[in-house]
Amino acid sequence: MAVEITSITRWATVALAAFACIATVSAQPQATYPNRPIRLLVPMAAGAGTDIGARILSTKLAESILQQVVVDNRAGASGIVGAELAARAAPDGYTLMVVTISHSVSPSLHKKLPYDIMKDFVPVSLLIEYPFLLNVHPALPVKSVNDLIALAKSKPGQINYASNGVGGGAYLCAELLKSMTGTQIVHVPYKSTAAAITGTVGGETSVAFYSASATLAHVKAGRFRALAMTGKKRSASFPDLPTVAEAANLPGYEVSGWTGLVAPWGTPKPIIAKLHSELARILQIAEVKERLAVIDFEPVGNTPEEFGAFIKQQMAKWAKVLKDAGAKAE
Repeated sequence: MAVEITSITRWATVALAAFACIATVSAQPQATYPNRPIRLLVPMAAGAGTDIGARILSTKLAESILQQVVVDNRAGASGIVGAELAARAAPDGYTLMVVTISHSVSPSLHKKLPYDIMKDFVPVSLLIEYPFLLNVHPALPVKSVNDLIALAKSKPGQINYASNGVGGGAYLCAELLKSMTGTQIVHVPYKSTAAAITGTVGGETSVAFYSASATLAHVKAGRFRALAMTGKKRSASFPDLPTVAEAANLPGYEVSGWTGLVAPWGTPKPIIAKLHSELARILQIAEVKERLAVIDFEPVGNTPEEFGAFIKQQMAKWAKVLKDAGAKAE
């Protein structure tokens, strides 16, 4: 019996030692994270407002973690191309993805996506929020949001608006306004934000909703007339411009563009926590806040749990608007 007990004891000791060794090896990547460059997928073209914001933050993150953060622009299909790459990446913290409002809209536009937003990604943080400007071509005889609504009601189907495609921020701004005011403004989709802005500047379209970073120069040059902001409060860049909600007495009208960060599902919680902690700190650096303010971006930096709840809220909100609009993927 003594021999049997001794054998069992030795076996247990060996097993525990092996388990401890395995646990140490598996914990090592997290403890030393990151020990090589991180790939940051940005599912839109270089130079867009979201891309600019992502590069500001990625530069500071690289300085903080002492590793390269390589921005990889993968534009296409309103973010779906980049999201599919991220969903299939190894969940080790070395592939991350920037997401925008389009990320929460895709499930309502596409019956079948190559990924599941809630099952294939882990939220890290909502990084930035920003309003859109309601702009009109100077030739359009309106000076306020109420003027625009009145004109649209008097000429149903005769006024149009530009966007960079169904489901984008500009599209959502316009369709929410249409649904809340009962107006008929015709959608004219373009292949990109730059092309849509060019179309409005050239008079092909009369109305456009875009971020301050994309349209500020045109407003200052008189090529656009800015009527209002789409956010929940007035913008620091345009303090004299009312929000759409206050200008037209439309409580509940609010559209904010946003930028967040997600990782592939299964990325270890300690890595998610480290990324969130670093980015939340970076977003409070005075230099970063000043650079973001120039393009009317407001830092957020909420928790992974809060960002997850935010994405769900956005999905529900825009699902209704898109259904009312009869929107379909292009």
